Amino acid sequence: MTGTMLAQIGGDGDFVKGADVGFLAGQERRGVKFHDRNGQERECLELLKNDYQMSAIRMRVWVNPRGGDCDKFALLAMAKRVKALGMDLMVDFHYSDSWADPAKQPIPRAWQGHNYKQMKKDLRDFTIDVLTLLKNNGIEPRWVQVGNETANGLLWPVGHAEQNPKQYAGFIRAGYDAVKKVFPKAIVIVHLDRGHKQSLYDWNLDIVKKYGGKFDMVGMSLYPYWAMDGHPELNADEIITDCMANIRHVSEKYKCDVMIVETGYEVDERHPEKMEEGRRQLTRVIREARTETDGHCRGVFYWEPQCLPGGYKLGAFDSKASPTAIMEGFVEETNENEE
Repeated sequence: MTGTMLAQIGGDGDFVKGADVGFLAGQERRGVKFHDRNGQERECLELLKNDYQMSAIRMRVWVNPRGGDCDKFALLAMAKRVKALGMDLMVDFHYSDSWADPAKQPIPRAWQGHNYKQMKKDLRDFTIDVLTLLKNNGIEPRWVQVGNETANGLLWPVGHAEQNPKQYAGFIRAGYDAVKKVFPKAIVIVHLDRGHKQSLYDWNLDIVKKYGGKFDMVGMSLYPYWAMDGHPELNADEIITDCMANIRHVSEKYKCDVMIVETGYEVDERHPEKMEEGRRQLTRVIREARTETDGHCRGVFYWEPQCLPGGYKLGAFDSKASPTAIMEGFVEETNENEE
């Protein structure tokens, strides 16, 4: 299915379906109880695994977040639950005290005022510290993201991709080396948004490669909803088609596998047809990621499917904390799952 080198990078050839559930612990603390399609109360991770064929969970980690949400100990607690269910773990380093994405990549408070050399050491030490905590508790992540949606770099302005491209690549390399020091077999991911936008990937990943950055896999975000926001000339199917073409392009150009590490579709309980459309789009994404990328897309992760309407519109559960039709997009016939 894949060439020897890609098979070595991508693992044992399986196609992974998973979810980012960074909000889950907070939901549980607030008393949210999840239910299956029949209204039976279920533990959320078990529900995702057994009803929706998910085999992996993605968790973000922040440096010194207020209140402790998404710190290394919150990561460890969820990672223990993931391991107990026999699921794989992806760790998503934001290298921030809060959200990091293409619009903002704020330096953690503890690192502010440091020069590039010092900050590179900060990043390395933090990465090693978090991963060593997992290792000391018998947990080995399968994938590790060095930065979150770093289309414009990270740790601004020091690692801004346009202003300081060499330093951006240096941060990526420092993270890569730190991951490999603790977990030599972990697959290191560089993650960009707008998976349909080939020019972004050429520009950013060329910078990483030119200045000595390293990665094993490219992670993409694919959100037709957000891509169309403010762009009425676009439609969801064209965006998905462009993303699949970009996966093929990136895997060939950079000789690596690709994974859709974030996707999501609109929940609107007043308009059930929107959830059906979300199911259709997700079904197509998973099918084509599996069959139309020359074997180089290794999986699809949904971002926070367990979110309830009113908080985040691209979750996949309803206000009763039950799965909507969107979640059916994960359910494939058994013979489609067999290698």
